[in-house]
Amino acid sequence: MRCCVQRVKKCAVDVNGSEISSIGRGLLIFIGIAAIDTKDLCDWLAKKISNVRIFEDDLSKMSKSLLDVGGSLMVVSQFTLLGDVKKGRRPDFMNAMDSVEAKKFYEYFIECCKKIMGDKKVQTGIFGENMEVRLINDGPVTLVIDHHK
Repeated sequence: MRCCVQRVKKCAVDVNGSEISSIGRGLLIFIGIAAIDTKDLCDWLAKKISNVRIFEDDLSKMSKSLLDVGGSLMVVSQFTLLGDVKKGRRPDFMNAMDSVEAKKFYEYFIECCKKIMGDKKVQTGIFGENMEVRLINDGPVTLVIDHHK
């Protein structure tokens, strides 16, 4: 799995011109699922993301986690994170999991996040849909978490 994690002040997802979900302070997670990924990795990633210390304390040090600040998660599927552009000019998506299986992993990852954060603290996009993601970065602070590297 490869995730792009962005600290946000707020974030919303629109599909077909209508807002389907939104969060305030928290993390926006773009997630790409590789063909070699396992469900154990979903559990690991949900714990890692909810506990990574990227929110500032009173001394402006990044020492607080999403759980510490009571923030929310926005989880958006993005298979293009697995695009390989080492050769040629067109991304190669051969490492991405097929969409039927990837949707199951995406839904399982969301369930893992909800177990940690609570149902109301986790919002999502719609797997496989063309989405518009609106966000206000906080920092900006962006991490890429790639378990396979």
